Amino acid sequence: MANEQNEQSQENVQQEQILTEASEQEAVEVCIDDLHAQIAQLEDSLKLEKARTANAVYEAQKSVERIQRESEKHKDTVLEKFAKELLDSVDNLERAIQAAGEEETPVLEGVKLTLKSLLTTLEKFGVVVADTANGFNADLHQAVGIDPNAKANEIGTVLQKGYTLNGRLLRPAMVMVGQ
Repeated sequence: MANEQNEQSQENVQQEQILTEASEQEAVEVCIDDLHAQIAQLEDSLKLEKARTANAVYEAQKSVERIQRESEKHKDTVLEKFAKELLDSVDNLERAIQAAGEEETPVLEGVKLTLKSLLTTLEKFGVVVADTANGFNADLHQAVGIDPNAKANEIGTVLQKGYTLNGRLLRPAMVMVGQ
């Protein structure tokens, strides 16, 4: 009888082990399925965050580019205003040289050197004299009168020099043109 009880006990233990192993295997399968679902969810979340990060980087780059464009435009505007103000000084120095006549004096030489220095500085920043040698150009010149001695569409007399800043018109040349 003790042997029968032992055998029955062993069978009960074996059955319990089989049931325990089966439930553990089911639990492992359930855990693996849960983990796969979690991995898929995390991958989707990662894709979303990568897209958000890429969008934020793109927006930041566009903002930097926009700020740089606005800064360049502002710099050009300030340089243009400053250069226009300096052109009055250039005109005054040129008139002083014309008024001095032909006699070379130390004062006249100083005025010429000052004018040369000012024009050199303006050229460093892109301010150059508008071309008046190649005929009348309405984009660069302002006709203020008719010169009877000049050919048609040719500039006869330059009353005031014109200037450009980096290829853009800063001040048109005031000229007299032939008919």
